[in-house]
Amino acid sequence: MSRLKDLFKKSTNVQMSQSESVDQEVNPQVAEEAGPSVPEGLWVKCPKCGEPLYKEDVVKNNYVCPKCKGYFRIKAKTRIRMVADKGSFQEWCTELHTFNPLDYPGYEEKIAQTQEKTHLEEAIRIGEARIDGEKVVLGVCDARFLMGSMGYVVGEKITCAFERATQEQLPVILFCCSGGARMQEGMVSLMQMAKTSAAIKRHSEAGLLYIPVLTDPTTGGVTASFAMLGDIILAEPGALIGFAGPRVIAQTIGQKLPEGFQRAEFLVEHGIIDGIVHRSVLRSTLAGLVKLHNRNKGYCQFAKITLPEGEPEAEKKRKNKGNKEMTAWERVEIARDSKRPTSLDYIEAIFDEFMELHGDRAFRDDGAIVGGLAVLDGQPVTVIGVQKGRNTKDNITRNFGMPSPEGYRKALRLMKQAEKFNRPVINFIDTPGAFCGVEAEERGQGEAIARNLMEMSDLKIPVLSIVIGEGGSGGALAIGVGNEVWMMENATYSILSPEGFASILWKDSKRAKEAAEVMKITAKDLKNMGIIEQIIPEEIPACEKNLPLIAKDMKKRMRHFLMEMEGKTGEELAALRYERFRRM
Repeated sequence: MSRLKDLFKKSTNVQMSQSESVDQEVNPQVAEEAGPSVPEGLWVKCPKCGEPLYKEDVVKNNYVCPKCKGYFRIKAKTRIRMVADKGSFQEWCTELHTFNPLDYPGYEEKIAQTQEKTHLEEAIRIGEARIDGEKVVLGVCDARFLMGSMGYVVGEKITCAFERATQEQLPVILFCCSGGARMQEGMVSLMQMAKTSAAIKRHSEAGLLYIPVLTDPTTGGVTASFAMLGDIILAEPGALIGFAGPRVIAQTIGQKLPEGFQRAEFLVEHGIIDGIVHRSVLRSTLAGLVKLHNRNKGYCQFAKITLPEGEPEAEKKRKNKGNKEMTAWERVEIARDSKRPTSLDYIEAIFDEFMELHGDRAFRDDGAIVGGLAVLDGQPVTVIGVQKGRNTKDNITRNFGMPSPEGYRKALRLMKQAEKFNRPVINFIDTPGAFCGVEAEERGQGEAIARNLMEMSDLKIPVLSIVIGEGGSGGALAIGVGNEVWMMENATYSILSPEGFASILWKDSKRAKEAAEVMKITAKDLKNMGIIEQIIPEEIPACEKNLPLIAKDMKKRMRHFLMEMEGKTGEELAALRYERFRRM
């Protein structure tokens, strides 16, 4: 399958027409994080490995060290040229001037010297541009200007940019690079955090896209305001990102910091940002994301699709072959089979493109829940699934398909993002249940599931949930509040495991096979009870061999579902979902 990230790689890497220095001015507030300045001449020094490099090689490699892959900091002018279409950038807000609210000694002189040295008016350039033809508001912080720190002018430029973007219905992309709030402007600088955040809120409420790209370093008040308020937050590899810098933490409370602390990779692991993007594919990645959101102005029109009437063809074939009806326990065993296709297998087989997004923005990226942006025959959708592992190592990463609270919070974050951009949500369910460890209880497992049930009930977009394997208890229901719920023929959906049912009611877990029959947990049982709408047939139990055939059928049904939902208002979709569960 051509994933979004693979599609993005099709664009050619940007080649610079002339070499530029990437001089940096180190702010005393973040002196320890600043990389070495690049001397003029034919040779430059890598900021990471310290090796001397031929400057032309560095420039041609997008200012990335060819030896250790370390990233150089680059000028705003260079960044704009790497990302925007040639000649498309039209700068805004060039008439603003820095003032000295604290009467800080030498501040005006420092500003004047920096302006003369860098040929910049302030620490950010912002304006209108096009990226692969798509119109955006583009802002780029420049570390050479007092380490990109945010004073009044930076805050005002960003605020004005979001206000104008809201008026003109444009997405915003900001390249963040900053030591934080500017000390020389005191409380005036601090207030820019609130001002920019308020402008971003209005832009978001207008249903518009905002993508911050965090570069090295992004710290302090910038991290605690506009840098962390994006719909999709990306970062460059190895970028330092944090509120309090490592030196501040070490000197203030004497805490020992783990290796890789506050680097971009650390933030992905801890659920704070969506992902890392390399410079070689940065322009194409941004273009792809903007295009995906721009073409999502309402649902795409589909040709009329009809489903076969009567019994599914696979069921007819099974009866013709004289196959005996499987027992509920046999279906339990099939649903648990480690060779059964997973959520990612179906995503790979069904959708034209997929870009995974990470994290709950608060604690961790839970490997048991995967989700992101996908395209179904030209229609942008949000896809979420519970993911099991294929082997011991993978199962540890995926926690055997048992989500933690942060997994459910990630799923809800993506569903609310889908609602903002009017994207349908398609969920794949395959879990023995929510994780029940001490850590899950400490982080509010019950609250996380309850919050999903409540918020999903009122989503103003179509929601489809499909049980592809095990549907265990509240852990499955947490992404199962759909306008329709489907099941694979050999999937199960239950209040808890047959073993648990037998143990609680009969005090004997060995009676699990008997319990499976009593519990009515098969697709056929639940269809008869009105709990689900459709059964997706499996002529033979789902496996790698018949995955393409099943995926083709599932895709056809999804398109039919979206066509039926088309034309309904958000309030109608939420009301239909409410009435669906009200009948139960």
